[in-house]
Amino acid sequence: MIVPKMGMGTFRLTGATVIDAVQTALEVGYRAIDTAQIYGNEAEIGQAIANSGVPHHELFLTTKIWTENYAPEQLILSLKQSLQKLGTDAVNLTLIHWPAPLLGIQIEEVMQALLHAKQLGLTEHIGISNFNIALTQQAINSIGLEHIATNQIELSPYLQNQPLVAYLQQQEIDVTSYMTLAYGKVLQDPVLNTIAQQLNASPAQVALAWALQQGYAVIPSSTQRTHLLANLKAQDLQLSPEQMQAIAALDRNSREVNPEQLAPEWD
Repeated sequence: MIVPKMGMGTFRLTGATVIDAVQTALEVGYRAIDTAQIYGNEAEIGQAIANSGVPHHELFLTTKIWTENYAPEQLILSLKQSLQKLGTDAVNLTLIHWPAPLLGIQIEEVMQALLHAKQLGLTEHIGISNFNIALTQQAINSIGLEHIATNQIELSPYLQNQPLVAYLQQQEIDVTSYMTLAYGKVLQDPVLNTIAQQLNASPAQVALAWALQQGYAVIPSSTQRTHLLANLKAQDLQLSPEQMQAIAALDRNSREVNPEQLAPEWD
């Protein structure tokens, strides 16, 4: 895998909150941080990294280009601005945040602009986010499979999206799961709670371990040291085939994030 299996997500974290959270995450051992231009927190993350003293070469930084920056010149310019905010010459991974078909986005044009950013040395790897099968295939056709490191998509026990996952794994594109806890909804689930008791773990750890065991990278978000540590420890859990099967049965195609103008038609 190109994408580290465990990272820290920063969606909806801003200001002093995100500085504290990222510093704490780096202190307890995280080395992968996921952000995006639209989160409005790149400068604060850059500050947290500087405060932490962790050298950039030890980190795996991901950012995502926002829709208004998809025009080729604007993509490069906006990524340079992101790098400045993050306090680095290059990030490890840059993603197209949403395919936005209803905005008339030309996938081929935006992917070629992203590839150009990679060729300029602004980003080590590139990839996509929230792309369905057809649009992922378009991205592959535009720039070649070897350039697409990951598709970052919403996946949780309640949204397992098997057709898309199977397609990505067949293509050997890393699957990054966001919203793995479905905004905390899965934490109340009786099946996850039963498994958590069996393993002497928390329901959050069970959900993350389920994703990790499927071969996905995860980027859970937390501001609390105890939760950040607990999320890291999910990597040590081993679910039995029966437990994995019980979680597989929870799929209800329940999507938390589906912005009308930006999302594709899901598989």
